[in-house]
Amino acid sequence: MSQVDRRILKSQKAIKKAVTELMSEKRFDQITVQDIVDRADVSRKTFYLRYLDKFDLLDKLIEEHINEMQKICESASETDDLAEGMTWFEYFEDNYSFFSALLDSKGAPFFRSRLLNFVIEDMKNGWDINIKEGKNQGLNEDVLLQFFGAAYVQVVEWWFTNEMPYPPHVMEEQIEILLERNL
Repeated sequence: MSQVDRRILKSQKAIKKAVTELMSEKRFDQITVQDIVDRADVSRKTFYLRYLDKFDLLDKLIEEHINEMQKICESASETDDLAEGMTWFEYFEDNYSFFSALLDSKGAPFFRSRLLNFVIEDMKNGWDINIKEGKNQGLNEDVLLQFFGAAYVQVVEWWFTNEMPYPPHVMEEQIEILLERNL
């Protein structure tokens, strides 16, 4: 496996930080590539060696975060103990500047959609959803997944919009209780 040059990593980090900072200052549709490269202190050539445009940059940033959340899921399923690993809300808190800026910008609909799809896939693969008996008997699994997935995403958005009024562990506990009562 070849190592990536540290200068490349440094440039990529600067570009990601720049776009995150800019999204907290103005709407994504108002940000130009020139704004990003000026803030990151890199050349346009450096930017275009890595990204097609600012939308490609945003897509890759979102994918990077979704992939990290996937790793959290895999880690949790291996240990079967949330106390041993990071939770999604801890990850959201650690990356508050990115997620809060994204939710306030034009990139929010794409992020919401991508997060919803991710949550639904995670629910399909690891959550105990029983539609054959009990209170959810007769319900369509797709409708149930859309309902709870959308509720989860909305709670995440509310948490950011209100500047994380509760710590991550409280959010995880509250959501876990709600899911246990309703699934």
